[in-house]
Amino acid sequence: MRVLVTGGAGFIGSHFAKRLLAAGDDVRVLDKLTYSGNPANLDGTAIELVVGDICDPDAVAEAAAGCDAIVNFAAETHVDRSILGPAEFIQTNVAGTQVLLDHVRDAGIRLVHVSTDEVYGDVPEGVSSVEDDPLRPSSPYSAAKAGGDLQVLGSVRTYGVDALITRGSNTYGPNQYPEKLLPLFVTNALDGQPLPMYGDGSQVRDWLFVEDHAAGIELALRNGRTGAVYNVGGGEEATNREITSLVLEHSGADESLVRRVEDRPGHDRRYSLDTTKIREELGWEPRTPLGDGFPLTAAWYAANRGWWEPIKQSGGYREYYEKQYAARLAGS
Repeated sequence: MRVLVTGGAGFIGSHFAKRLLAAGDDVRVLDKLTYSGNPANLDGTAIELVVGDICDPDAVAEAAAGCDAIVNFAAETHVDRSILGPAEFIQTNVAGTQVLLDHVRDAGIRLVHVSTDEVYGDVPEGVSSVEDDPLRPSSPYSAAKAGGDLQVLGSVRTYGVDALITRGSNTYGPNQYPEKLLPLFVTNALDGQPLPMYGDGSQVRDWLFVEDHAAGIELALRNGRTGAVYNVGGGEEATNREITSLVLEHSGADESLVRRVEDRPGHDRRYSLDTTKIREELGWEPRTPLGDGFPLTAAWYAANRGWWEPIKQSGGYREYYEKQYAARLAGS
């Protein structure tokens, strides 16, 4: 199979692209190479990288020529950045998705649209989101992702497009851009820098190792039903405070580095996914418990300073970090 992976130089997309390559598929990546897209994530592979934007129909058509399917990871994904400026999230996550839908409709090929558990919004203790639940996004990021999801489902219904959706839970692992909680805290701990924990740290997330997430998306690509939505969740819930404790344990950092800072606006308290559908229909299950995946991830960051130090020392990262955390840390 020849597959175009959009956003394939990013975190989950690069792991997925390399997984397909190892399975014998012909893989091409289309990536705009914004701040979180990193060609180094594809180093040492035979994957062709095309630099371009999913919002550009000509770039999509050129990159997807001869492909049997597109798997869409291209998205603006960070909630904090969406609060600072939502417009580009709408552009990429909604308008860009529509460009891809137009192309697969014309070309008669499949689209797998990779989404997030955040589109369901807060869920109370004891409840897990199922695929038919209403979407109740709480942030500009999750609202934009929900908009893209609805475009996919609308195109399937109206035009008969061969498309489906996966919604993953909080994914972690090597090569994750160090603005998300786990890589931010691990790399800060390695450098003896503060760990800025939002609020009381009791926000609950369902943690999923990146290779397990990629395996679920691959099964959806090969065997998923047109028009279906599949939740891909790790089934292991942990609070941000518990993740912080793991960071301290595996880095040897002192607890004094943990700094409680003002919570972000609209912060969801809990996500949880019911994964019965993908388990029963496609035979997927997560294989890497947090107790195994976290040490592997922490060790990778400790051994790969050459990957993350240039990112954290760059002007763009430092500007974002100062804007997001400096005032909060000063007041903590």
